[in-house]
Amino acid sequence: MAPVQEMSNARQTLRAAHQVKAQRYAPELFGKAEHLLQAAEIQLAEGEYEQARASALAARQEAIRARQRALSQQRN
Repeated sequence: MAPVQEMSNARQTLRAAHQVKAQRYAPELFGKAEHLLQAAEIQLAEGEYEQARASALAARQEAIRARQRALSQQRN
C-alpha cells in the first residue's frame, strides 16, 4: 500500500521547517530532509512503497530536527 499518510506528514513537516527559516538556520538538516523527500517521491512513483515509506519517515525526522535547530538559533 502506498505510504500516503507518511508522504503527507513529511511534506507538512518540511513546510513547517521552511516557515521558521530552517533553510537559513539549519541548512544541512533542511537540505537532507528535502533530499529524502525527493527520494521518497521518486520511490513512490516507481512503486517502491516500503523504500518510499522509509524515506518519508526519515525526511520528517530531519525536518523536525531542522525546525528545532532553526528555532533554537533564532532564540540565541
